[in-house]
Amino acid sequence: MLDPNVRQPVRCQALIGAAGIAALYTLTDLRAPPRAGSDRSPAMPAQIAPEPSGNADQAALARHSRESGDDGTCSALSPRDFDFLHGHWLVRNRRLRERLVGCTDWDSFDGVQVCRPILGGFGNEDELVSDAFGEHRFIGMTIRLFDPRAREWSIYWVDNRSVQLQPPMRGRFERGIGTFLGRDTHAGMPVLARFIWTPIDEEHARWEQAFSTDEGASWETNWIMEFERSAAA
Repeated sequence: MLDPNVRQPVRCQALIGAAGIAALYTLTDLRAPPRAGSDRSPAMPAQIAPEPSGNADQAALARHSRESGDDGTCSALSPRDFDFLHGHWLVRNRRLRERLVGCTDWDSFDGVQVCRPILGGFGNEDELVSDAFGEHRFIGMTIRLFDPRAREWSIYWVDNRSVQLQPPMRGRFERGIGTFLGRDTHAGMPVLARFIWTPIDEEHARWEQAFSTDEGASWETNWIMEFERSAAA
């Protein structure tokens, strides 16, 4: 059960266990063994607020839509937006070694992921596993929930390092591309975080994470995942 003394996002107080993965780890952090008594994973800094700032995040999302040529029409917006992700995957990761300092060096590692639908199709969950960091296997889970009233997705993350459900990224698919925004900090600096999901074909998909320090006017991509479908174990 979730610790009742730790504030959780309202919609997910009863949920356990998170592209997204959206893990915000350095390789050094992942190699380190779990820390007893730690409230959060070492590379998951405290969030600015338990929920994203709605107005600012919506403005950034609108800016992204304008710059990408979207007209605001959400095509095929439904609980089936993430159906492409169901099943077994080999995940090839590339992660920027240092963020927001002009770094151009990337680290690479592989993992495996399994995704399945939940709640009668109004959400899904996946588990990402990697043995690339020594004896301490890394396991992360994503929970995605579709709100038919708000017509948007919320994406939550938890892992075996902190075992704490993180505040959500929110967004939707437009013209086949999913864009999701949330608030975070990096090295003490407030940032706007962005996930982009791109279903390529039945056998391939792509996820990427970027940070912005200017409310979405510019972005630095710091994590890329390339998904290739694999046979069930």
